[in-house]
Amino acid sequence: MFGRKSSNNDAVSAHKAALKALHDNQRAEIATGIREETDTYRELNNRVLETEKHVPWYRR
Repeated sequence: MFGRKSSNNDAVSAHKAALKALHDNQRAEIATGIREETDTYRELNNRVLETEKHVPWYRR
């Protein structure tokens, strides 16, 4: 019942790539003076949230 789910290395890689893309975008937007949420930020953030669902908390 409380057994561990096996985590897929592809899912972990996808989550890390999504996080990197989000953080890179944030740095670029801050550097250009954008301080509010943009559509690009929202799309990247949603991708992080979607990929996070397939990765257990201890692998994030």
